[in-house]
Amino acid sequence: MDNYVITIARGFGSGGKTIGKMLSEKLGVSYYDKELIKVASEESGISESLFGISDEKVKKSIFKHKNKSDEISSPNSGNFTSEDNLFNFQAKVIRELADKESCIIIGRAADYVLRDRDNVVKVFVFADKDFCINKVLELFPVKDSAEASALIEKTDRERESYYKYHTGNEWDNARNYDLCLNSSQLGFEKCVDIISEYLKIRFS
Repeated sequence: MDNYVITIARGFGSGGKTIGKMLSEKLGVSYYDKELIKVASEESGISESLFGISDEKVKKSIFKHKNKSDEISSPNSGNFTSEDNLFNFQAKVIRELADKESCIIIGRAADYVLRDRDNVVKVFVFADKDFCINKVLELFPVKDSAEASALIEKTDRERESYYKYHTGNEWDNARNYDLCLNSSQLGFEKCVDIISEYLKIRFS
């Protein structure tokens, strides 16, 4: 196999991004998170801030994935900066990266975008609530556990809605993934080791 892609969906505060970064260092492959927004902005000519506004969130409350097109609208179209078109640009970037290099991609429904490819390992990282609260208290400017808990619930709800709208699937359904790892039970290093070993077994 010329290259492989590891996609990591993650609950807020679970350390999925940290695990992704550690994995990229261990495997010597590229890591893409917010970088996807920058690349999509450069390719489309659409402001990076517009991509940021709809990054893993949707304004729509009704999920309508059925018959949702993955075609990119032209600049003359009224849909050029719509949420659907921004997602389609980002999906195009994800597919292009998967074509040319081994890499790790965080979130953005990358597991769904690359669902038809055999060289993709799809991972979901979650953690016990107390663990997530402590991580959010450590890393974000929140005043107490209650505010941290509210931020976790809001962020995960946004990710769930984003995933549902663009894929038609449930974000936290284990059937969407090859591996579901509880980082609060395993620790980050063991999560990295498990994914690395799975990669060897899967593609040996």
